[in-house]
Amino acid sequence: MLDISRIQAITLDLDDTLWPIWPTIARAEERLQQWLQPQAPATAELFANADARQKLRDQVQLQWPHLQHDLSHMRREMIRLGLGSCGEDQDLAESAFEVFFAARHDVSLFDDAQVALQALSARWPVLAVSNGNADVHRIGIGGYFCGSVSARDVGAAKPDARIFQAACDALGLAPQAILHVGDDAALDVLGALEVGMQAAWVNRNGHLWTHDAQPHATVATMAELCTLLAL
Repeated sequence: MLDISRIQAITLDLDDTLWPIWPTIARAEERLQQWLQPQAPATAELFANADARQKLRDQVQLQWPHLQHDLSHMRREMIRLGLGSCGEDQDLAESAFEVFFAARHDVSLFDDAQVALQALSARWPVLAVSNGNADVHRIGIGGYFCGSVSARDVGAAKPDARIFQAACDALGLAPQAILHVGDDAALDVLGALEVGMQAAWVNRNGHLWTHDAQPHATVATMAELCTLLAL
């Protein structure tokens, strides 16, 4: 059971907790393709094919296995590889990535997200903890956060204990004083539990829980979490 009296801070996942990530990525890939069409038409045609994109992604993962937690690096190198394989100017990779990255921040928050952020941040420090590369300030919600910790910063992705420990260090608190909130059962909940945090699972899609260890709370929305926390 969730012990609200222990909570001194919140760590909060971003993608699929505050906004749906895959529609965002799909839009970003479409805008990248539109930008590439006049600049590098062969690469644009290559990127229009989902199987071809996956092959490029697989090649980049083989080339940079130690940097798979750095999604910006992996995306940039995927673009560079695509340009090179089509015999087009690889120097376009930086500009192309910036087009993708700007669109990646054009997110549509879940209806309950902003109100929940207001309520949570009014009571506790809220720290973003993400495997992704979203910048909360670029999205326009940075004012609700006291800071952020990403897999790229730490060199390790959730559920690795190092990213959760980095969050504890950033907050200056023991894990037992922190509630981690996220949508991913393994990456968020099990990772947080492993280091001694309390964990709340935001299960928006009604998935079944299939692990032995249990979250301290399961909610369908961030609004439900706020109600549970008496906010």
